Amino acid sequence: MTLPLPHVTSRNVSISNSKNNHQAQATPTVSRQPVLAPVLQANESHVDKEKEKDMGKAPRPDVDNTTMVYRGIVFQLNFDQTIRNEERFKAVRHRDDPVVVVQVHNRPDYLKLLIDSLRKAEGVENILLIFSHDFWSPEINQVVASVDFCQVLQIFFPFSVQLYPQEFPGNDPRDCPRDISKNDALKLGCINAEYPDSFGHYREAKFSQTKHHWWWKLHFVWDRVRVLKDHAGMVLLIEEDHYLSPDFLHILRQMSALKGEQYSDCDVISLGSYSHIGYSSKANKVEVKVWKSTEHNMGMALNRDTYQKLLRCTNDFCTYDDYNWDWSLQHLTVTCLPAYWKVMVSEAPRIFHAGDCGMHHKKAACMPASQKTKIENILQSSSNQLFPKNLLITKRLPANGAGGVAPHVKNGGWGDIRDHELCKSYLRLQ
Repeated sequence: MTLPLPHVTSRNVSISNSKNNHQAQATPTVSRQPVLAPVLQANESHVDKEKEKDMGKAPRPDVDNTTMVYRGIVFQLNFDQTIRNEERFKAVRHRDDPVVVVQVHNRPDYLKLLIDSLRKAEGVENILLIFSHDFWSPEINQVVASVDFCQVLQIFFPFSVQLYPQEFPGNDPRDCPRDISKNDALKLGCINAEYPDSFGHYREAKFSQTKHHWWWKLHFVWDRVRVLKDHAGMVLLIEEDHYLSPDFLHILRQMSALKGEQYSDCDVISLGSYSHIGYSSKANKVEVKVWKSTEHNMGMALNRDTYQKLLRCTNDFCTYDDYNWDWSLQHLTVTCLPAYWKVMVSEAPRIFHAGDCGMHHKKAACMPASQKTKIENILQSSSNQLFPKNLLITKRLPANGAGGVAPHVKNGGWGDIRDHELCKSYLRLQ
């Protein structure tokens, strides 16, 4: 049975967190009524569950009231789209100024470092800073609330593991164990038995979520954020464990202008790769190269035209058996997209990866303070090289191109048809 979401006015919502007893303050609401969420399966009736038992099926797990309230808050805030500090920076933010979108999970210490780097950036008062969350956390909300140097919008991925803890797209207890064989899964009768990945493994929600969040965020920012309806500027995509140089906006504007003047067919701008090249001879130099997910997935900036091309590849992105969003993009560059991606990249990085732990790291202890010291030492030693007056293109693709780069292998983790269909649905949803 489908139940409507509880009406939650975010003017007076506060959820007590049992672990730290903080309160999660929601943004003030607008006067309009929210659009109800797409169909959300809540607790089924006793009769429905008895029918499932009679059919030999395991009944759906219950959804507790707290989870339902969280869902209500998320959909309310995604509808309201209240921009913090809007009036304060209204006069300095102009049409088509850059938008910076941060994908946030649950690493507040790294997020603090990112915000600290943004605070030091010249021209940051001109941007709209969007935090896209897949985890509701009073602590993270408080970190975001500390941003007083630009306009801020928080959006929330509405199909997170946190919001669906006992059902898809979270961890349904009726799902198949990761390492069970397909024959054993069929005998067991787990609900996704027909859909292992390319390596014979079944989905793990914590890994599937990141690709879902990335694709949903892309759609929501370009097509659902009302203040960006006619945005014709760049959108810079970063993550919670990144760190930006003081001149990153200066460089982004210069690269965007250079792209318009000399490389209009360049699809993506990248603020740097993972190699920390010395600034002394590289600070004003950029390259135009073939886009590679292993080198250019950090600090990617794209315009609406590039986004529209990606939209036409929704089916390919959403069905490609790789739980990594960047390797899925790599696949698109040699299959669905009209041409392989060209990227303009800064030789001296204006973005750094501070995260030394997380989904792709086996390191147990996170050390954000030590990472911050390393990065700031690089920037301080190169401070006189920042803010170059002009950029120089040192490497250009040949006129006939060098050809795209295919992924060397699928990483799997994305064989479940439910992930495919949910991913494709974001075009139609909120």
